[in-house]
Amino acid sequence: MFGRIKKIDFDRQTQEPAIRKSICTGETTVGFVDLKTGHFSDYMKVTDSAQIDDFCRRTGTERERIRTVY
Repeated sequence: MFGRIKKIDFDRQTQEPAIRKSICTGETTVGFVDLKTGHFSDYMKVTDSAQIDDFCRRTGTERERIRTVY
């Protein structure tokens, strides 16, 4: 198990990984957007780019393809 990436399970048919940034405070969180309703569900607060890269690896999403919502 050492060195393996722990995947984050989510329903690719109904959810999309995304980054949410607050325009007021600058706080950044990663999570999932419901494709039907547009509702964002927080997964975790991030403080640097490396954490976003880790989230992308764990969800199997390319960094260039992850959407940012405000």
